[in-house]
Amino acid sequence: MVDWDEVERLREKGWDWDRIARDRRVNFRADPSLGAPGRALRILYRRRRRETDEEEPPVSKRAREEREKKWPLQRIALILTALFGLWAAIAWAAPSPVGVFVPALPYLALAFVVSAFVLFFSLWRNHRRHGEYGLRAWTRGAIAGGIVLGLVIAGSFGVAGIAAGYPYLPPFTTPQPQGWARVSVSPWQVNGVPVFFFYGSVACPFCSASSWAMWGALRAFGNFSGVTYGYSSSTDVYPSTPEVVLGGSTTYSSRWVSLQVAESMDFNTIIAPPTANPYQAAYVTAYSGGSIPFVVVNGWWVHGGSTLIDPAGLATWAGGANGGATAVANQVVSQSGGAFTLIETQMWIIEALIVKANGGHGPAAVLSNPNVQNWIGQFS
Repeated sequence: MVDWDEVERLREKGWDWDRIARDRRVNFRADPSLGAPGRALRILYRRRRRETDEEEPPVSKRAREEREKKWPLQRIALILTALFGLWAAIAWAAPSPVGVFVPALPYLALAFVVSAFVLFFSLWRNHRRHGEYGLRAWTRGAIAGGIVLGLVIAGSFGVAGIAAGYPYLPPFTTPQPQGWARVSVSPWQVNGVPVFFFYGSVACPFCSASSWAMWGALRAFGNFSGVTYGYSSSTDVYPSTPEVVLGGSTTYSSRWVSLQVAESMDFNTIIAPPTANPYQAAYVTAYSGGSIPFVVVNGWWVHGGSTLIDPAGLATWAGGANGGATAVANQVVSQSGGAFTLIETQMWIIEALIVKANGGHGPAAVLSNPNVQNWIGQFS
């Protein structure tokens, strides 16, 4: 009579069926009609399992207890896959506050992919050793454990984020004209006025080109002081694009809008700057996509990436040529010339969004501008 306990013990050691069938301790006598001994034993083994309708092979109680005490790779991978999968899903659904500390993309998603790969590898190895893909009796417990851990960890980050002042931000946005997007959240305001937030780098040519549209629009609502001009990195694409520096020593005052700037001041190397408060960090994490320049108006409208203003259009004034940044600034102030034509659409849009954020109120010169009024009606 076949010693099924011994069969199972040898299977746990990774022996193939032919080797198990030849082992004297198994006490197997092959039926010639069933072919090779290993194949015959395997058929008999599976037939016995079907007849007894058992989820686990017929092993002794002691062997089963010893096996359940082990933590095979398959169990660990299953727990981690459930943990990272749920954690990534929650961080994606709530990029702030849950995803601010460990973003769903790319970190948690990568951890989930790696753990899932290890899980499938362990299943494949199980098939190679034992001729089956099935998970063990502890499958439900491992999945449940991973889910509980995922909920606990993601929930802890969420609670910590809320306590630190990070707002709730959803992952979904509504497309708006000219590359803008609308976020359905509470407004981001300071002292009752909407926040205009710019995130960028003085070395970035796209930030440099975009700075003129932002500067031109904000001038219509308040006053700048300490303004300086500069040029993007001379070794990057669109080298030495002229710019107006919004960060650094520049200050701004307005009754209509509160300016917040996070701008790296290294003119040679493009560096993502640190954020100064939880709201800045939350919006950068949720909607910038890791790119600059990134702009937020009132927490409702966001614009990320390099499409705000094309720096190629400012090549005429690059590196100080033809009056350089000063000439561009004069065109923005006079609202005439080739440089102004390049930036005016986004400038009017920013002015329109600030007016909408103020409930339709603003300086008389802005409200009477037909270009601004035209864009007000095109944004939700």
